[in-house]
Amino acid sequence: MDYSKTGGPQKKGTNAPRHKEHNAKGSSKNPFGQSATKAELLARMKAAAEAKKQG
Repeated sequence: MDYSKTGGPQKKGTNAPRHKEHNAKGSSKNPFGQSATKAELLARMKAAAEAKKQG
């Protein structure tokens, strides 16, 4: 007996994510075409290090 023909048709998978990320590209928190400058990143890293040292 040919068991490969039994059962319903197999569903093809979709190429869609299961959920949306909170900071996905193109969202309001992370819009396309905007990237922080090196000075902004460095200032943010220094502020985070200072806050960690303080508390």
